[in-house]
Amino acid sequence: MKQILTLGIALMFSIVAFAQKNATKFLGIPVDGTKTSMIQKLKSKGFTYNTTRDYLEGEFNGRSVHVVIATNNNKVWRIMVEDAVPTNETNIKIRFNTLCRQFEKNGKYMPQDFVGEFEISEDVDLSYEMVVNKKRFQAAYYQVDEKDMDSTSAREYAMEKVMSKYTQDELAAMSEEDGQKLLINTALKYVNDRISHKSVWFMISREYGDYSILIYYDNELNRSNGEDL
Repeated sequence: MKQILTLGIALMFSIVAFAQKNATKFLGIPVDGTKTSMIQKLKSKGFTYNTTRDYLEGEFNGRSVHVVIATNNNKVWRIMVEDAVPTNETNIKIRFNTLCRQFEKNGKYMPQDFVGEFEISEDVDLSYEMVVNKKRFQAAYYQVDEKDMDSTSAREYAMEKVMSKYTQDELAAMSEEDGQKLLINTALKYVNDRISHKSVWFMISREYGDYSILIYYDNELNRSNGEDL
């Protein structure tokens, strides 16, 4: 059974590196704290605050953007980045696919569906799909930082959970395949507990025939869960 556990843990870490709970970051700034504090931190990054429209203006990833801050109980839970200058259908597909490739190559992100095939093919009629079929074109990822690469806590977590749920006799009686499945499932539970709140996703927005990209940096730990009802 010891060999099964060792092999299972190796498979587990081939899927993903795990994290301690920490906030999603935008430009290195945790998506947390008060809105006032977030505005000041973004100003230090070169953004300017538009008091009339209640968003920040600046440059992000080579584009002019508007940055909107969303809060819950006076805690920031979302940063939304919107293209300041909309474009046409052809250009937005290129922009969307370029972002997909940038996220795929960036070690700070992993696709939420573990596949990451989000790109739009050239033959897709974007306008028809969005207007008639109400289809949403989006790509979703989890943000992973250096702390997530420490495998010690994940290994201890997996071993503790397995040993607490099964006796030595039950573990010894398991087949190699069952032992591997057990640890992989434990790994997936760890993913859900540790990094699922660090969601970064983007989508195509269409308004009056023009298109733009919206990127969301979410800290689900601060999001409303009905506690005010």
